[in-house]
Amino acid sequence: MRRPILTRFSLFLVSVALLVTGALAQGTSGNLTGVITDPTGAVIPDVVVQLLNPVSGYERTTKTDATGTYHFYNIPYNPYRIVLKKSGFNASTRAVDITSGVPVTVSIQLSLETSSTSVTVETGSDLVENDPTAHTDIDRNVINRLPLESQSSSLSSLVTLSSPGVAADSNGLFHGLGDHAQNSFSLDGQPITDQQSKVFSNQIPNEAIQSLTVISGAPTAEFGDKTSLVIVATTRSGQGFATPHGSLYTSYGTFGSTNGGGDLSYGGAKWGNFLAVSGLNTGRFLDGPEFTVIHSKGNQQNIFDRVDYSFSDASSIHTNLQYTRSWFQTPNSFDTSAVSDQFGNPVGPTDQRSKIETFNIAPTYTHVVNKNTIFNFGGFVRRDAFNYFPSNNPLADLGPIQSETVAQNRTLTNAGLRTDLSYVKGIHNVKFGAVYEQTYLRENNRIAVVDPVLNSPCLDANGDPINGFTDPAHCTSLLGYQPNTGFNPILLPYDLTRGGSIYGWHGQTAVKQLALYGQDQIVAGNWVFNVGIRGDLYNGLSIARQAQPRVGVSYTIKQTNTVLRVSYARTMETPFNENLVLSVKGCLDPVLQAVFETLGPCVSAPFNPGFRNEGHAGLQQAFGRHLVFSGDYIWKYTHNAYDFSVLGATPITFPIEWHNSKIPGFALRVSVPETHGVSAFVVMSSVAARFFNPQIGGVGATPGTVGSTLPFRIDHDEKFNQTTHLQYTLPFRKSTWFGFNWRYDGGLVAGAVPCYNTIGANTGCGPTSITLTNGQPGIDLSGLTYDQQFQAGLICDGVRATPTSGFTQCDANGLTSNLVKIPAPNTEDEDHNPPRVQPRSLFDIAIGEDNLLHGDRYKVGLRLTATNITNKYALYNFLSTFSGTHYVSPRAFTGQVSFNF
Repeated sequence: MRRPILTRFSLFLVSVALLVTGALAQGTSGNLTGVITDPTGAVIPDVVVQLLNPVSGYERTTKTDATGTYHFYNIPYNPYRIVLKKSGFNASTRAVDITSGVPVTVSIQLSLETSSTSVTVETGSDLVENDPTAHTDIDRNVINRLPLESQSSSLSSLVTLSSPGVAADSNGLFHGLGDHAQNSFSLDGQPITDQQSKVFSNQIPNEAIQSLTVISGAPTAEFGDKTSLVIVATTRSGQGFATPHGSLYTSYGTFGSTNGGGDLSYGGAKWGNFLAVSGLNTGRFLDGPEFTVIHSKGNQQNIFDRVDYSFSDASSIHTNLQYTRSWFQTPNSFDTSAVSDQFGNPVGPTDQRSKIETFNIAPTYTHVVNKNTIFNFGGFVRRDAFNYFPSNNPLADLGPIQSETVAQNRTLTNAGLRTDLSYVKGIHNVKFGAVYEQTYLRENNRIAVVDPVLNSPCLDANGDPINGFTDPAHCTSLLGYQPNTGFNPILLPYDLTRGGSIYGWHGQTAVKQLALYGQDQIVAGNWVFNVGIRGDLYNGLSIARQAQPRVGVSYTIKQTNTVLRVSYARTMETPFNENLVLSVKGCLDPVLQAVFETLGPCVSAPFNPGFRNEGHAGLQQAFGRHLVFSGDYIWKYTHNAYDFSVLGATPITFPIEWHNSKIPGFALRVSVPETHGVSAFVVMSSVAARFFNPQIGGVGATPGTVGSTLPFRIDHDEKFNQTTHLQYTLPFRKSTWFGFNWRYDGGLVAGAVPCYNTIGANTGCGPTSITLTNGQPGIDLSGLTYDQQFQAGLICDGVRATPTSGFTQCDANGLTSNLVKIPAPNTEDEDHNPPRVQPRSLFDIAIGEDNLLHGDRYKVGLRLTATNITNKYALYNFLSTFSGTHYVSPRAFTGQVSFNF
């Protein structure tokens, strides 16, 4: 069946190449130019021209040349304010919208200073944006001064702190609007839909970003694949910088963290180059399973280069280049810091490490067809090479939830072509698009058993596994032993505790995707209508085709500076590519099937791309010129909903698929543009994540099995979170500033928390419920090691667990914790009252001086950043099925010196 489909794919691709109209996500910036004249029509040179967006913090300044012409390049799509100042003339202000790559021309006539006339903008009108799609805009001025929690995953930290609807997770992960990893990036128009957290890939460095637009509303037709949260990034350009500008910096901080790098912008009217280079070395690269940092060193090197060149006023090319390498240790727990073999000999500590190399090249050709039409054609190749190295002594990889030693070499190469045509005229802003991409997956895994208990051929009289045997036939009753009926002979040759060797497995595939879209934004008076349709053809280890209508409408009440909006999107949800082949075909391999069956049934099950119906309704309201509010209510219903699972404590994380999910919630943002040196924003959200059984795809799935269809809250669910950011610049010294963050997280669902429940059908802690010898209700804690009890902060009748002492059981009313929320006896419900991580508040500050020596062109800067300043002892998650247990970072200080020119 596949060959005809592949043939149709190829023929369709050729047709698209011939018709060439559109892109998955066309460019993310435009250009603005104009001529400034006096009342007689004569041009005025040396006029100071500022381009401002008070909400995002965007601010650029230039001057008109001898012909009275000004230019702004690489402007992110947004509404702006043009401010003109020239001695002898009245100051003038003009509003302009940059909504596409079609160049915008705004020529302005200045009035003489003796005149009383000037062009002004309505109060508050440029604080609201008449757009049906909710989004958050963040510019370089905010990025530079926002205290970030993670140096090695700063882009994720930036999105988490500044965008509503985002729940923070460990290791640079974030849950966008109730989904795990259903996020995509559009990097200058290049679609990136694979995971970008620091345990899967390497992100683009923050130094390379000019601005971000984080789309939390229903996506327009140009975005597809993974759209729960769409992060549109515009990179920095050197075009227009006739004088080189840049910076050099170095920093040192807690955990022996050293960071250094620099950037350079240089170019002219027809060309430009932006280069950013940075390096990081730290003693806490990943979030660990203990608050104490153990075995968590890592380093990272980034190189990003953007080259722009204009062949003429109508044709240009822009190319992004990136190479990033990261190397890091897998953090140890107290349990894995002193591991012994089956004979009691020490073989630890566990010493697992990873290396990830990311390469990306993305050229784009742009041609201005006429004053209303622009055409783009681009290509891209991005490659992630993930290498996981086990301990030098494989037996040291044994842990409380890991029975195997694992090595992995995995590559993900995404290559594609995109092209777009935009037409802007009158009330219409039309886009048509197409993109074709292939993702080549190569997965190499090496695995062996290191737990002598896992597959013992013999049991003693008490039914406990024993060492020293390789054949159940040798377990004679004369020795008091009996054969183990659960023994699997397939695993014996790969059991290192019984003289076995390591097993190797290889899987590969190529996932092909074709997307077409067409959309129009219609501006009719105070109304804006988004109408569009998208078509996706997916051909991976399963095949799907879907048509996806997208509609939205917004209305501006100008008298009150109010925008009302509502939108709907139908989207196709595709499987995650990381370990996709393993998840679909792993159970077809007898050895891997035996390994996975140690965790439960293992039946090979393909993934069927899902579909989602989502709606958003909200408003944006400006209050004068000093405050703007934006809020949305969200509801998302997905058939075939995706998540991740993990093999024990190994790095083999693989996609799985549930029957459906329902995700309702709200997301709010309040922004205070800078006034008298003070600016601030507050983001807050509450997003539920209700998933429904059965599991229907991925390793371990049992499709067709009758089971519970009751909903449960998955570990992306958080009742409430908020971030408050306050920034203050000294009025008498604009280069001195102070930044403050308050991040509150209500706590993700933590399904592994022990609790007591003997009633109800939708409960997750029945197996831990026991009756004590005194007849009172109790909780069985023997399934957790002492260290795991310590990690959960368990307290039994006032006695705290430690890494070396704990409990086997506790009375139901006496078990408490300061790190996880344990439901009261007989109240736990997987849907309505699941166990959660305890709420936490984290406070960060940054203090900076950007011009210590009062220089004009050359400036020396100092900065001190402190994160988690109260040294809050708190968890991200506890024994998560995806990522295990992780603590938030302890208090950390970083001092930085910079030189700017």
